[in-house]
Amino acid sequence: MADSSKKMQIVFASAECAPFVKTGGLGDVAGSLPAALVRAGAEVIVMVPKYATIKDEYKAQMEHFSDFYVSLGWRNEYCGLEKLEHDGVTYMFIDNERYFARDYPYGFFDDGERFAFFSKAITESLQHLPAGFECDILHCNDWQTALAPVFLREFYQGLPLYDRVKTVFSIHNVAFQGQFSDTVMEDILGVAHIPAAASQLRCDACSINYMLGALRYADAITTVSPTYANEIQTPEFGEGLDGVLRERSYALQGILNGIDVAGFDPATDKRIAANYTVEDRGGKAVCKAKLQEELGLEVRDDRPLMVMVTRLTRQKGMDLVMYALDRILAGGVQVAVLGTGDRDYEDGLRYFQDKYPGTMAARIEFDPALSQRMYAAADMFLMPSKFEPCGLSQIIAMRYGTLPIVRETGGLKDTVQPYNEFTGEGTGFSFSNFNGDEMGDAVFRAARLFWDNRDAWNQLVTQAMSQDFSWTRSADKYLDLYFFMHPEIERPAAVEAAAAVDETVADEAEPAAPVKEPAAAEEPKVEEKPAAKPAAKKATTRKTTTKKATATKAAATKTTATKATTTRKRTTAAVKKAAEAEVAPEVKAEAAVKAKPAVKAPAKTTAKKSTATAKKAAAAKSTTTKTAATKAAAKTTTKAATTKAAAKTAAKVEETPVEAKPAAKTTTRKRAATTAKKTTTKAAAPKAEAKAEDKPAVKAEPTPKAAEVKVAPKAKAKTEPAKETPVSPAVSAEEKAPTKKTSVRKATAARKRH
Repeated sequence: MADSSKKMQIVFASAECAPFVKTGGLGDVAGSLPAALVRAGAEVIVMVPKYATIKDEYKAQMEHFSDFYVSLGWRNEYCGLEKLEHDGVTYMFIDNERYFARDYPYGFFDDGERFAFFSKAITESLQHLPAGFECDILHCNDWQTALAPVFLREFYQGLPLYDRVKTVFSIHNVAFQGQFSDTVMEDILGVAHIPAAASQLRCDACSINYMLGALRYADAITTVSPTYANEIQTPEFGEGLDGVLRERSYALQGILNGIDVAGFDPATDKRIAANYTVEDRGGKAVCKAKLQEELGLEVRDDRPLMVMVTRLTRQKGMDLVMYALDRILAGGVQVAVLGTGDRDYEDGLRYFQDKYPGTMAARIEFDPALSQRMYAAADMFLMPSKFEPCGLSQIIAMRYGTLPIVRETGGLKDTVQPYNEFTGEGTGFSFSNFNGDEMGDAVFRAARLFWDNRDAWNQLVTQAMSQDFSWTRSADKYLDLYFFMHPEIERPAAVEAAAAVDETVADEAEPAAPVKEPAAAEEPKVEEKPAAKPAAKKATTRKTTTKKATATKAAATKTTATKATTTRKRTTAAVKKAAEAEVAPEVKAEAAVKAKPAVKAPAKTTAKKSTATAKKAAAAKSTTTKTAATKAAAKTTTKAATTKAAAKTAAKVEETPVEAKPAAKTTTRKRAATTAKKTTTKAAAPKAEAKAEDKPAVKAEPTPKAAEVKVAPKAKAKTEPAKETPVSPAVSAEEKAPTKKTSVRKATAARKRH
């Protein structure tokens, strides 16, 4: 039973967290998601290393909460917990100056040891948290905290406080995995003597992988966009971990990141030249003019300004930019780039700045204030990433009315809807392949819309600025996961209401798709089924469609082996019933004349038998002609079925089925069996009209079904001659009628005398 008095209590562990320390998107997530979870009714403690680079104003607000020692291999390291309340969220800073008193968070020779200590300190500190806080969910992020689920399972499992802890591991970039020499397993991690841990951490003969350990040990795995969750299960994007991600795909899901909508608000942002809103965008033109002046570009509002705020690396698509930049600048588009990275790209941007003064501006530096002014002033934001787990820059750009131009990968595909010139839908522009020409084409699609159709451009800007990328939606999805893992905790009413609204919207958006499938079949039959069983609806629809198609196109539709066997059984039963209806001896003799050559013609090929067969075929023809006068409808049905079935053989087979090439035994048997059946049906009609009227369906249906059987097994007989046996039941059924050779010969002699 759910406990209504207890709140969901979450420990959120991250190597960086805005506003204290930030080097990338992970810092933004750790700075915004916990606050959204708190607003949704959860209790959250965020754990971050106490780096020396944290501003003194924040350090002054910290209070020493606890300290203890952490065993790390043969080491016994000090760990202090420094507590800070900020914007309603509790932060616990892991203090160890030996590991964290450095001028930058990452990039040191002992990173493996530093973040192994951080992971061990996280798990150890769960028993030193404030009174009343018992961790329900331990949410770890990226490789720096990836060992926490491993340590929790191997060293703390079975302790009462840790039994209730469920672990969630979030992948923010699968390319950074934390690979180190396997010597750290014994020296630092202390798990070399544990076979399960040692084998699951190892990624090759001499290396271990921290992220691999988390993927194997965590209870649930998330990543930062649905498309990226699918991509990392492929060798192209999985960076060697695609195999284990496919194995654990049942535990993997993508939850899109959001942004701090209050911090990134053009209506209140004090860092930009002029404020503006969706309804009144006059301030954006002021921002553009000011930025053009600041960067040394021509101050012109008739030229589109495209900006990039990025790391200058191959992953961010800088190869494409270097390839297409000459064409873009020559085409009249102004470009401004802010960022640092590989020296080759930095030098390339400086070259284009010198070549196109007044059109190109390169700022090779890290300047958050300038980046904000660029988001607000630009018309277009270029982000042609080779891969992008989520990306926040394109979301921030849309928030400020700057249309993103992105490659369709990862979160870029999930967040940017490409412009449709026919419907006007969209929030930006996109291209599919990692190709410089495609990127250039996308840029000029945007530029042409800017030049040629300003009304459509303004509508696109309005749609982009109206998108909801708040953390509230993301927090609800994370809470769905947390409460799924802890069903005994009752979800707060406010959170349930928000989730219900999301489900309602999703339900209203999706029902159109399933309705289309039943509409293609017979509507009354589908509607009779109860709505609670959609699977049954689909099955009924398929069956109805198959039956309908079989009835209208008897031999045209190919049936499966199972259906063919069922049809043969029904045909055999119909033939038996028809044979039993033959009470008169004349009818029996006549049927024997027809049935005997059907069995013997393929088996014996002597001249005498061939002559007899020819005569009997002639008799069959005359009988058919006489019967046609009395029952034209049955003949028409039989002829149509025979013509369709015989379309795959020579014309002679259609005229005289009994005399069809003796070498093709299977085909001859089928033709003969069908002829015998036709004769039996037609001969029985004038003698027993009452029975024919009582059972019209029995005599009408088997005929097309017999033709149906002839089509399917015929193709199989050519490739698999051994499968002649399905035809034998029909043949043997008709052998039963003429049991004595003497009666057959007497009947034949009597017919000759007449």
